[in-house]
Amino acid sequence: QMCIRDRRRVHGRDIRRIILNTHALNPEWLANYLGKQQPEWMLACLGDLLRHNRANVQLVVNVVSVQHPKLGVANIIKLFESLGFFDGVFFFLRGILNQTEDPEIYFKYIESAAKCNQYPAIEAVIKEATGLYDPVKVKNLLKELKMPDPRPLMYLCDMHGFIDELTRYLYTNNFQKFIEVYIFKVNPTATPIVLGTLIDLECDESYIRRVLGAIMSNCPVDQLIEEFEKRNKIRLLEPWLEARAAEGNQNPGIHNALAKIFIDTNKDPNNFLINNQFYDSKVIGKYCEERDPHLAYLAYKRAWGQCDGELIEVTNKNALYRLQARYLVERKSKDLWSMVLTPDNPHRRNIIEQVVSSALPDSKNVDEVSAAVSAFLDADIPNELMNLLEKIVLHNSEFSGFQKLQNLLIITAMKTDKSRVMDYINRLDNYDGPAMAKIALGEQYQLFEEAFVIYRKFKMNVEAIDVLVNNIDNIQRAAEFSEKVNQADVWSKLAKAYLDKDAVVDSIEAYLKANDHRNFPSVIHAAKIEGKFEPLIRYLLMARKNIKEGMIDSELAYAYAKTNKLSDLEELLSNPNSIDIPTVGDRCYEDRLYESAKILFTQVKNNAKIASCLVHLKQFQAAIDAAKKANTPRTWKELCMACVAAGEFRLASVAGMNIIVHPDHLDDLIHHYEKYLVPDEAISLLESGMLLETAHVGIFTELGILYAKYRPEKLMEHCKIHFSKLNVSKLLRVCERYLLWPEAVYLYSHYDEHDNAVNLMIEHSPSAWSHDLFVNTLQKVANTDLYYKSVLFYLEEQPMMLNDLLKPLSNKVDLTKLVSVMKKTGYIALIVPFLKSVQTQNNQAVNEALNDVYLEAEDYESLRASVTQFENVDQQALAAQCERHPLLEFRRIAAYLYRKNKNFAQSIALSKQDEIYRDACETALESKNADLVEELLRFFVAKGEKEFFTVCLYTCYELVKPDVALELSWRFGLLEHAMPFFIQIMRELTTRVDTVQKKHEDREKKEEKQAKQQLDQPLGFVGDMLLPGMNPQLMLMGPPGMPGGNMGGPNPMMPGGFPPMGGLGGFGSMNTGPF
Repeated sequence: QMCIRDRRRVHGRDIRRIILNTHALNPEWLANYLGKQQPEWMLACLGDLLRHNRANVQLVVNVVSVQHPKLGVANIIKLFESLGFFDGVFFFLRGILNQTEDPEIYFKYIESAAKCNQYPAIEAVIKEATGLYDPVKVKNLLKELKMPDPRPLMYLCDMHGFIDELTRYLYTNNFQKFIEVYIFKVNPTATPIVLGTLIDLECDESYIRRVLGAIMSNCPVDQLIEEFEKRNKIRLLEPWLEARAAEGNQNPGIHNALAKIFIDTNKDPNNFLINNQFYDSKVIGKYCEERDPHLAYLAYKRAWGQCDGELIEVTNKNALYRLQARYLVERKSKDLWSMVLTPDNPHRRNIIEQVVSSALPDSKNVDEVSAAVSAFLDADIPNELMNLLEKIVLHNSEFSGFQKLQNLLIITAMKTDKSRVMDYINRLDNYDGPAMAKIALGEQYQLFEEAFVIYRKFKMNVEAIDVLVNNIDNIQRAAEFSEKVNQADVWSKLAKAYLDKDAVVDSIEAYLKANDHRNFPSVIHAAKIEGKFEPLIRYLLMARKNIKEGMIDSELAYAYAKTNKLSDLEELLSNPNSIDIPTVGDRCYEDRLYESAKILFTQVKNNAKIASCLVHLKQFQAAIDAAKKANTPRTWKELCMACVAAGEFRLASVAGMNIIVHPDHLDDLIHHYEKYLVPDEAISLLESGMLLETAHVGIFTELGILYAKYRPEKLMEHCKIHFSKLNVSKLLRVCERYLLWPEAVYLYSHYDEHDNAVNLMIEHSPSAWSHDLFVNTLQKVANTDLYYKSVLFYLEEQPMMLNDLLKPLSNKVDLTKLVSVMKKTGYIALIVPFLKSVQTQNNQAVNEALNDVYLEAEDYESLRASVTQFENVDQQALAAQCERHPLLEFRRIAAYLYRKNKNFAQSIALSKQDEIYRDACETALESKNADLVEELLRFFVAKGEKEFFTVCLYTCYELVKPDVALELSWRFGLLEHAMPFFIQIMRELTTRVDTVQKKHEDREKKEEKQAKQQLDQPLGFVGDMLLPGMNPQLMLMGPPGMPGGNMGGPNPMMPGGFPPMGGLGGFGSMNTGPF
């Protein structure tokens, strides 16, 4: 360390030898020293440390952990490995592992950990750093190392799917215990692969059975069976499978495996296949096909529909047509029959023969017969089907009386030979007539005559006439049939048919014959559409006798009104009735039957409606009287509008005074006045309405809107007088629509919408702007961005008033942002008065803006005052600007700024450049730097500035070294100019010597006094104070002037340590001394 500190030249070999003494060196210092060396030299030194002492591993690890970016991780690993220090690799990589994703580094870490027996570290990185290492490479490494604890390899293989390879490794290395640990605790789902691999390795079967007994059902069953089956060892699983089945496990894989074992060992497979409900029929059936087709048939049949295709295939392949035919009949599956009876099936003929000859004759189930017949029908084999059906139904077979078979025979005839349907209908008696008729009427067959015959045969006359009307579409034949049967329901059906064909009169006649009132809504609707009110009156009178229904009475009253039978209407109203008089009256009113409506409304004393009817009858005075009785807003509104339309403005005003007090109707009323182009009448009405006690905001607001539209000169006065009674937002929209900007500004400002008021004055300044109003409003805005928008507005339109605008905002505006905005415009000089007024806030942006203005105007006095009083500026940048200025005073300001920022050298250089030597001397004094003072003295000597040489000696007296002053004075003949300085020096030295001498004399007098006091003491006392044998005279001090008196004190004639001359701040400011 001393060699390096003293900068001695030391050979490299010596350094490498010295650093081996780590016991004598500070480890931290050594690490810092090595960190400053070149990578090759550092690696060489680290290698020496490792070779010298193994205990240096930790020191080397600490160094490379810090310096690995410089050395390179690969070089560090190579260094450790070349010397066999795998523990160094481990500790080094452990420190940087979280900083990298390099797979090679992770591999080296795992390798070093394995070689250092750090198995927990290997497990941790394998589990936590998945994807950051090469699993195959790591696996091969761990296998090669043959670790006594294979758990890291176990976790690696489990995570990356190397289970087969793991099992082989563990088994061949006698790690059976870890095999069990793996499948029981780590990953039971890997049991199938592990056991399969053990079988491949010819492991003892008893060990495998023991493992199976222990694992029970805690592993993937299907995969386990698959692994054993593909190795032809499924019988090894029999005890395990039976145990699972005994537990009630319904997994198909277990029961499939048991089925295969029973089939192969012939342990009553028929019973198992029939009674077991959990095996997969498709799998076992396929397994049995080559072994025993009958067993395959049983397995497929047990699925009952899920393996139909496989059953058909195996029976066809082995000519088991009888079994197939029986299965087809029992299954009753339409899809299955369709598949078998397809024309492409080469076995179809054999199957049909077995169905006809044995399967159906043996069947006692009518549903099976029906399904077979339907299948034959769908298969489009008419000859076989018809022979089958006629044999069953018409030839006295056991099923001849079955309704379902008769139905099928008729349906079959419909599908195959429609000409035979009528014969079957007449010959058979036990079929389902309504159902057959419905099928015959279907879109597929459209056998309308056959359906009519069926309905007539079964005495279903209503359905029969439905066929005539709706299907055969013969209304004349339907009328004849109705006359023949003379049945009320039949007449009703005929009436409905007439009604559907818009034959309203015929329909009413049929309804009258049927005495049927039930369809009165449709009859009423059709009659109203056709305008057949006379026949409708007859129908309604009939219906009124049968039922008391309000609709019937109401429609009868309406029919009387439509036919102008007012006397009949009055008679109907005078008798008990269920008329909905208001509704009928409204209908008459809508149809302009005002006389009839008046009669109806008079009956219920609805004065409002009476007034409306009188209005339409042009009886206005009577309408006014009725409206007074009704006294409803709607009535007054209707009456007012009618009077306006008729030009009766006096009556309209009477009615309007009762309307305007209701805000909901006010808009419609005013729009009506405007529609008829009489807004002055509306204004007069609202002006009168303002005097009402019930006057509301709507009246004042709507009057303001009318003023805005038609009399804008009265709007401002109206707003000022009635502002508190206005809907300001509504009136504002109208003012903006009609460009009444002063009024809009007034409303905004008094509605506390100051932001909008300011924006409006800016956007429409020719008519809306006023300076005092603008300034007062701007101070109340919430959006501060308006301050700057207003500044730009004034800059564009009123630039000379800009300072007046800003003065009230001085405490609100963001001065920095304001300066930025004005700088962008290029007119910042306009706001200089304002900036000066706020400069007391010492804002940097304001200061810099003013300084820029002073620079541009070459006002150095203002600039000097600004930088002196307000220091919150970028002084370096300002100094750089002033330094380049052509005027001397600005360069002096630059020197001043450099001095304030402690940049004394640059300040002095600038003062010397401009020959302002007094400033240079003051700066040197302020710097307290003797070197700068010495440099300045030499400058003055070189320049021949003898006077300023003297000034500098005087000003910087505290900082001038006497030897430097003496040297320069002697060399350059300046002793006369330096004499004041030396006189002061001598004065200071003399003063110090006198002071020291006086202190010395005082001390000697004090010591003599103490010695004399000791001599005057009694001898006993002195004897007590002295040691035995000591001469008392030895305790006395030497006489004054002896050298012994000053042995411990300083030499008073030695120069140096001069007292200060006392605050020399500049030329002529000396406080003491001869100058």
